[in-house]
Amino acid sequence: MPGLLANDSTHPLTGVRALYAAHDWSACPLGHPDAWPPELATAVGMSLNSAFPMFVAWGPDLRFLYNDAYAVILGAKHPDALAQPFQQVWAEIWPDIVPIIDRALSNKSAFYEDLPLTVLRQGFPEQGYFTFSYSPLHDGEGKVAGMYCTVMETTGRVQAERRAALALKLSDALRPLGSPEEVLATASALLGAELGLSRALYCEVDDEAGTFVTASQWTVDGMAALSRQSFAIDEFGPELIELLRRDETLFINDAATDPITEGFRERSRLERIGASITVPLVRDRRLVAILSLHRSAPYHWTEDDARFTRDTAERTWAALETARAQAALRAERDRSRYIFDTMVEGFSLMAADWTITAMNAEGLRICRMRADEVIGRKHFDLFPELDATEAGDMLRRAMGAREAGAVEYRVPQIDGRGGWNELRAFPTQDGGIAVFFREITDRKRAEEGMKMADQRKDEFLAMLAHELRNPLAPISAAAMLLDMGAQSETRVRQSSAIIGRQVRHMTRLVDDLLDVSRVTRGLIELEHMPHDVRAIVDEAVEQVRPQLMARRQRLALHLPGVPLVVDGDRARLVQVTANLLGNAVKYTPEERAIEVKASAVDGKLVLAVRDEGIGMERELTERAFDLFAQAKRSSDRSQGGLGLGLALVRHLVELHGGTVSCSSPGLGQGSTFAVTLPLAQAALPAAPVPGTPAPAGAGARPLTLLVVDDNVDAATTLAMLLEAAGHDVFIEHESLRALELSRSARPDACLLDIGLPDIDGIELARRLRAQPETAHSVLIAVSGYGQEHDRRIAIEAGFSHHLVKPADIDGVAAVLATIQPAPGAGGTASDQGIRV
Repeated sequence: MPGLLANDSTHPLTGVRALYAAHDWSACPLGHPDAWPPELATAVGMSLNSAFPMFVAWGPDLRFLYNDAYAVILGAKHPDALAQPFQQVWAEIWPDIVPIIDRALSNKSAFYEDLPLTVLRQGFPEQGYFTFSYSPLHDGEGKVAGMYCTVMETTGRVQAERRAALALKLSDALRPLGSPEEVLATASALLGAELGLSRALYCEVDDEAGTFVTASQWTVDGMAALSRQSFAIDEFGPELIELLRRDETLFINDAATDPITEGFRERSRLERIGASITVPLVRDRRLVAILSLHRSAPYHWTEDDARFTRDTAERTWAALETARAQAALRAERDRSRYIFDTMVEGFSLMAADWTITAMNAEGLRICRMRADEVIGRKHFDLFPELDATEAGDMLRRAMGAREAGAVEYRVPQIDGRGGWNELRAFPTQDGGIAVFFREITDRKRAEEGMKMADQRKDEFLAMLAHELRNPLAPISAAAMLLDMGAQSETRVRQSSAIIGRQVRHMTRLVDDLLDVSRVTRGLIELEHMPHDVRAIVDEAVEQVRPQLMARRQRLALHLPGVPLVVDGDRARLVQVTANLLGNAVKYTPEERAIEVKASAVDGKLVLAVRDEGIGMERELTERAFDLFAQAKRSSDRSQGGLGLGLALVRHLVELHGGTVSCSSPGLGQGSTFAVTLPLAQAALPAAPVPGTPAPAGAGARPLTLLVVDDNVDAATTLAMLLEAAGHDVFIEHESLRALELSRSARPDACLLDIGLPDIDGIELARRLRAQPETAHSVLIAVSGYGQEHDRRIAIEAGFSHHLVKPADIDGVAAVLATIQPAPGAGGTASDQGIRV
């Protein structure tokens, strides 16, 4: 395998590449890399030269071959995983990914984003998240011999996003709580659910007495609570306690083997502690409390677990201290300056006439004032900006109606500084109120940043899907036609032109989309040239034709006989038209009509797309082109659409100096989208006169064929290839409808899938044999079941031939070459083609 094991400056034998060179391949079914098939060698070489994590699985048992970046994901499974069967390498997740693997081995690519998988790569179960794509690999005969995968681990990002949201949720949940017991119970439950805990303990420590007492205990259903509430510190050994006194978080991944648990392993077993993480609370160099979290089985705690637990513990300590301070204030009216100055948030007292009688140091810092500027002054005299705000209304309710309240409010810009504060007020017994307040600017900015980041991600991914998905269908179909060979010169030119146009279109779009800032800010450059609207519509129809055929929808084109020329960017105008057509396809029921009409009105082009779809209410037509306007398009929103795609349509049309509108008589009555563009004055450039398709060869024997497969793509592609060979092809995806169609079509041969949803292909074959219209038809099984038993059952049911998916087109042609067309059967020359 040239280059794979090369030891040169470009590809030095280091890392996994060196592992390949040192590996004993003699016992491996794949053999030595020098003897690998070119397809396998190319795929493995590509992965080794890639900086992205990649692996290749090849052969009957999918031998696992990977690169340096993927070795990081394998963890302790590396290097033993090299050349081992896929199922052996990832045995713990094999049941979860078998459907994905089967899809790749069925010649279908798959993409998954942030897929959760519980993996065993460090000796303990751990939750991971992965974004990856699986694609089939073909051997020299075009058969699927393996697959390759590009993968990125997104565990850190997913957990960070979820735990950031959970931190906000925890803050919101703890804020209104006034009872220490409620604070501890709420925080423990949230931690338990996130970290998969079996038990959470909050213990208060008396360091001088050498004891600690369980103040709060939470357990998952089925887990017994600890029977003892008081423990001596010495029971757990001086090493453990000294670590906690140094304010260090204690991790125990396996209580049965960790050296630090040697003195109390039997207790850990009896109390079902498999793993634990303990966070200390140290004040003035004294250990005052601990939060200990338990799992019933061994577990590998990650750095992210540690950060999250520590952060949650700090929030809990703060909330607990605040709750206790509030309880003490309400119960004992303790105005001790010591309490005020040691609180972690601002605090002030106001008399019934709004005079501020006390404010702690943190409150003065937040207000940016000195005590002599605050004490004795009226609140609204000092802070007039709060007078007519939600914060001022809340304070008046607390003072007048004696109702406790809380509010978050934006601080006005003062000396170029602003932000957000949180305000909580409680009535006091003397007719005044006590107010707690703190700055929450960082939290609000974090919330806004998360929302903006999520929105930008969604917009980018939606843009990527809209702009790249549609051109792939005509490229794939045209490529298969070219691969057949023996095509007419006109057909070759047509297929080549389709591929060229779509590749150029995708290349330009990828260049734009890679620069996300240009797209989000609308910095798109147009290439203006004169174009006939008929060519624009034809290319857009190419992109949506597979969806139209899959839904058996009727497309009517009403285009003028004379050219209507517009000046603009061809790719973007095709994109506009394809988006409108795609939107109509999504929201129009199967077997209904879609109409495209182009006309000239007052020197302008009016291109209208009308559907017989679900329609819209007037309110939605007025905002159909806004971002994400699809939210109320349908009750289940299953189709998507009317979001970024239509917003992009409006943006691109306006860049061309035009307008776009939407109208609908109402729900269930269809919709019409109309694009208006200025007509160009310049003439179209001269175009070559297209050739005439060459007639079929003298030896060709056109047949009338019926293709039945519930996989729409498979049926359509096979039918296109058969039609290209000169046959008249009918397509159906349901057995009973195929049976009905066969009576009128009278096919010379039927190519049937076995695994059909209503009645299977075996029963359908029996019924076709039984009815006189198709008794003469040759039945060909095209099935994913290829065992001898399956072949025998098919022959017994009346099939003359049994082909295994993916069917080799040469094999299909060889079978069809043995069939003589029935006299007078099938369609005439004028209606030859694919019928759905």
